Amino acid sequence: MAIHPYLMFGGNCREAFNRYEEIFGGELVLLTMDDMPAGADAHPHQGDLIMHAALTFGDNLLMASDDASGDFESVRGMAVNYSCSDVAEAQRIFDGLAEGGTVTMAMEPTFWSPSFGMCVDRFGTPWMINAQPADAGDGSAEGGG
Repeated sequence: MAIHPYLMFGGNCREAFNRYEEIFGGELVLLTMDDMPAGADAHPHQGDLIMHAALTFGDNLLMASDDASGDFESVRGMAVNYSCSDVAEAQRIFDGLAEGGTVTMAMEPTFWSPSFGMCVDRFGTPWMINAQPADAGDGSAEGGG
């Protein structure tokens, strides 16, 4: 069993997930409202909105869609945590996500990690990037503020 974040966007899901694919690599699948079967509950003016996005990279799956309700509110009270074993890779990921966004905690050593940082990307998604200590071994050590 696994938990996979499912993000919501206010019309910029395609742009966000194209950027995430640039940063994380992997395989991206985007389905638009126009891809829904005939008779499905999609409005014509929403055809380019993303009905479902899935980015698979390594053992990770990040999913999302655009909020077609028109009542989209930015993310609050959570962050997507990404952990990797290499400090340089953690910094690269952090820099990519922070570009055009807001750094809330610069990447720096903490008592649980050789490098940890937080940012909100330019799409409004809060991130925590964590380099695992060398002795974490199985990847079970998850740091977080």
